Amino acid sequence: FFPGNKELEPLKYAKVAAATCMSRRKVESCIQGTTSLLSYCLGKGENIALVLRDIGVLLIEGRQVQMNFYYKFLETLSGKENLGKAIFKVPQLLDMVVSPLVPVATLSFSGRVIIFP
Repeated sequence: FFPGNKELEPLKYAKVAAATCMSRRKVESCIQGTTSLLSYCLGKGENIALVLRDIGVLLIEGRQVQMNFYYKFLETLSGKENLGKAIFKVPQLLDMVVSPLVPVATLSFSGRVIIFP
């Protein structure tokens, strides 16, 4: 259980396998390998960028975690008109938007990250 009495739900490898047209065994191996490497890097204090295709970049630097979203993803979620209104009302939202063409290391304070594609 986590704060707020939220129960951790196990990842459904079979669903991921079906969605990606890969075997369950391959999916489980890839996810466990990535999780293990991510845990190792965090334990060593490395800066990490987890690139989430078509969504954005999760950047972990020390004790700071920042999610940067691709504009197209936000536009798909909210609609172009609604996103424009939200950015007009809360211009700080632009600080969370990043282009998929921007080099990931430039998002980091140190300019050095381990990138997980």
